[in-house]
Amino acid sequence: MPDRPKDPRPFKRAILKLSGEALRGSGSRDNISPEIVDRIAVEIREAVQGGLQLGIVVGGGNFWRGASASARGMDRATADYVGMLATVMNALALEGALEHHGVPCVVQSAIEMKNVAETFIRRKAERQLDEGRVVIFAAGTGSPFFSTDTTAALRASEMGADVILKATQVDGVYNADPRTDPDAVRYETVTFQECLSKRLNVMDATAFSLCMDNHVPIIVFDLAPHGNLSHALRGLPIGTLVHGE
Repeated sequence: MPDRPKDPRPFKRAILKLSGEALRGSGSRDNISPEIVDRIAVEIREAVQGGLQLGIVVGGGNFWRGASASARGMDRATADYVGMLATVMNALALEGALEHHGVPCVVQSAIEMKNVAETFIRRKAERQLDEGRVVIFAAGTGSPFFSTDTTAALRASEMGADVILKATQVDGVYNADPRTDPDAVRYETVTFQECLSKRLNVMDATAFSLCMDNHVPIIVFDLAPHGNLSHALRGLPIGTLVHGE
């Protein structure tokens, strides 16, 4: 299977990866800040009105971190399941904000919870994307020991997405941590192989391998500035593009 073009923009179908912390305002004591979720929903609305097919994978770190709980003595599988349930709460908050702004939306959960979400079915999710609905993929992969980054890579591969848009707290991929190293250099574009050889931190190893093996490019960008999400979703140049050879 040949690699996709180096730059997928403009793209038709994308998976947006949001961390749970992205739904909480800086310094806020809320787990979910309604004004932040509302701002994200408005920027998503602008993009999907332009014809973008969008799936969203959201983390649960604003409520719970399975790895941290496991390090403190909790059974790892149990801790991860708790984290999956946290992602469902975040998904429902996003769904409510999107519907408030008139965006057709559905939550599909990898763990069955029929009273609040549909159960994930690949063909149904594909059909909903084709029909113009935003599909929020909740509860991770449904199995412990996998991150929501891996979920994003898996769903992007299953849905035939053109790109993963990874929203972070920095404006791209650097050769060092820009928050601690003033000489850190940001990449405009970088290949998967360069990320491996230079040990650049883009995603966890499982997620990164899935993207590389299935030729799914990744755009890493800073979510915080207003308008950045809209720019990323509309395929405008932003952040760092991670691509195949």
